[in-house]
Amino acid sequence: MIRNYLKVAWRNLVKNKVFSFINIAGLAIGLACFTLIGLYVADELSYDRYHTKASRIYRVDSDILFGGTEQKLAVCSDPMGATLKNDYPEVEQFTRLYTSQGAKRVKKGNVFITEQDVANADSTFFAVFTFPSVAGNTSTALNEPNTVVLTASTAEKYFGSIDVIGKTIETTENGSTLYKVTAVIEDMPRNSHFIFDMLFSMDNVDYGWGNYLSHNFHTYIVLQRKTDPKKFAANFSQVIEKYIVPQAKQFMDIESMEEFEKAGNKLEYTLMPLTDIHLRSDKRVETGANSSIQYVYIFSAVAIFILLIACINFMNLSTARSANRAKEVGIRKVLGTERGTLIRQFLTESTLTALISLGISLAIAWTVLPVFNEISGKDLSLTQLFGSRFLIAFLLLPIIVGLLAGSYPAFFLSSFQPIMVLKGKLGSGMKKSYLRSGLVVFQFAISIILIIGTIVVYRQLNYIQTKKLGFNKDQVLIINGTGALREQGDAFMNDVLAMKGVTSGTFSGYLPIASSSRSDNTFSKEAVMSSENGFNMQVWTIDENYIGTMGMEIKQGRNFSKDFGSDSTAMLINESTAARLGYSDPIGKSVYANDGAGVMTAYTIVGVVKNFHFESLRQSIGPLSFVYGRSRWATSFRVNTTNIQGLIKQIETKWKTLVPSMPFSYRFMDDAFDEMYRTEERVGKVAISFAVLAILIACLGLFGLATYMAEQRTKEIGVRKVLGATVGSIVSMLSRDFLKLVAISSLIAFPLAGWVMHVWLRDFAYRVELGWWIFLVAGLLALVIAILTVSFQAIKAAIANPVKSLRTE
Repeated sequence: MIRNYLKVAWRNLVKNKVFSFINIAGLAIGLACFTLIGLYVADELSYDRYHTKASRIYRVDSDILFGGTEQKLAVCSDPMGATLKNDYPEVEQFTRLYTSQGAKRVKKGNVFITEQDVANADSTFFAVFTFPSVAGNTSTALNEPNTVVLTASTAEKYFGSIDVIGKTIETTENGSTLYKVTAVIEDMPRNSHFIFDMLFSMDNVDYGWGNYLSHNFHTYIVLQRKTDPKKFAANFSQVIEKYIVPQAKQFMDIESMEEFEKAGNKLEYTLMPLTDIHLRSDKRVETGANSSIQYVYIFSAVAIFILLIACINFMNLSTARSANRAKEVGIRKVLGTERGTLIRQFLTESTLTALISLGISLAIAWTVLPVFNEISGKDLSLTQLFGSRFLIAFLLLPIIVGLLAGSYPAFFLSSFQPIMVLKGKLGSGMKKSYLRSGLVVFQFAISIILIIGTIVVYRQLNYIQTKKLGFNKDQVLIINGTGALREQGDAFMNDVLAMKGVTSGTFSGYLPIASSSRSDNTFSKEAVMSSENGFNMQVWTIDENYIGTMGMEIKQGRNFSKDFGSDSTAMLINESTAARLGYSDPIGKSVYANDGAGVMTAYTIVGVVKNFHFESLRQSIGPLSFVYGRSRWATSFRVNTTNIQGLIKQIETKWKTLVPSMPFSYRFMDDAFDEMYRTEERVGKVAISFAVLAILIACLGLFGLATYMAEQRTKEIGVRKVLGATVGSIVSMLSRDFLKLVAISSLIAFPLAGWVMHVWLRDFAYRVELGWWIFLVAGLLALVIAILTVSFQAIKAAIANPVKSLRTE
């Protein structure tokens, strides 16, 4: 019997090729989209969950508001972890990471290689995090100074083997430093909020230990089982009063945190769950670029909506097409077929169609996965489906959809009285369905929301790329690691400046781009700092050529000059700092900085720089100052040449002449700037891809319904043509109802899309406006697409010869 059901089902699929294609293609594309987005979301949610103690690991974060400047930091002070471990039994263990030393140059053969993914770690690192050992004992690997732990791929890179315990690597720290390899671990999984290739001993960090006021360490604690993190976090107020306030009194006129807070300031420490860092932490000094839970919500909704559109198509066309089978049901019932047999037949047909769609969807997903990986920046594989939680749902989904879609013809049509069906008294009542109309409205409402979202995302990205930043990021070549030149740095600078096509140059360790150095300090208007006059701001060391090379503008006063010996204690400030100080003319005024040892150093303001964006456009422009000096670890040149590769080759040749064993590395400022918005760029590409697919699936359904309606009204169209109706009037008649549905969809979609995009744009301090024209364009685009989709079938029906449709009458 089952074989008979399948045979009949296959015959019906073959007989109705157009409807079968639309049904199968629409559902297959929908399932493929659902699969790809499902893999993406599952990967995003998997970050850091592989650690044995993941549910009990927390990072200690800092939230500092001082003098109107707020800093949300992913780091805290160096003694914080040990203090929590010693004072509170709820803390099982702690560990720290220190990344402020930046990249290290490591010797391989006769040359040095720049390693970016490095950190110094406490000896307790492997007691907190789970990274399986390949060689050596990780529990004691970092107990001593001058020790290092390598990943397996890094060991292979430098030694050609993982059997490297006891061997040494050389870095350029302090001229030359040797580290002994004490352990090799498996490569860190890509779904980790930090990925390092080398972990060096914390004992090699040159730092003023014990300073509760300096925040530079990523600190992680493991809480004892059954410890409530919210209750434990209340202990931070005790830590502040016991340890931090006494240190603050050494350089600041402050008696208590209550006084500090009454002046509008704040110092808070919070616990960030390890498994939340990747999606819920967007703070300064992160160990790597994180994503956002918003994008997980958005993509999850998009996946569900696309699948709903595909399922709606499937059910709409299945129920619409079933009306044409009413006579088949009547004849089969007259011939003695039982209702149960008919039910099973219809359910088998729809389920078979859905299962075919499932198979095709997997083929589509497998084919486009490499492209999807490139767009999304992931390394996903369909094999992840078999270990993921949504595998069962994914396999059951087409079966459920098939059963639901088949339930209408199965239970409704099979209940007809044969005599009524054969008299043709059911067809007319089935031509109009409010359910089908509602589903079409739902489909196009989703499509319009996706269109609006795509337009807004791309407008915001374009705004970021074209906004006046206060500096000129174009045609600036950055040479990395120029600290390796040491005393030859000035010679390198002069030689490059003499090259054709180079217009200016500056030592530029501090740059307004991602992954550049940052340094902040506490300042005050008066020699004695207090809660009222103190504030926090960035302080960058620059030379006299920095402002001009970066294309920045001096609004008041002058730039630094090597002709002024007093510039060693001079300062440039930005407009935000001038506003914070409250001076209408700050030139000649003094600002006092804390040197960390209780001594206040006076700086004289000699110029005001026009505000420029030195952080992401998600943040407003905060206070920033410049002091005179040389930050030699990076050097920037403004260039003006059409032969940029030739110039780079010249610079590299000069580099190799001066330091042949050191790696030559460069980048362009505009590329580095764009890295800050790589996530949004990827989201934009993924969004437009799925928006197009959603519209395509919706159009497939609309095309199918238009075809069905034209077939149902063939005789009516014939009569109208015989009575003198024009092709235009018939096309208008057939299209009118569908266009009304699209208009209703727009009215529903506009407020929903407006709310969603308003929430997304709130993350940017500088953003585009949600203009009314965006909604109009989206609505008109959906309308045009619908007209083109429906018109094809409407015109085809309108120009058909009426004789063919009326000859049986």
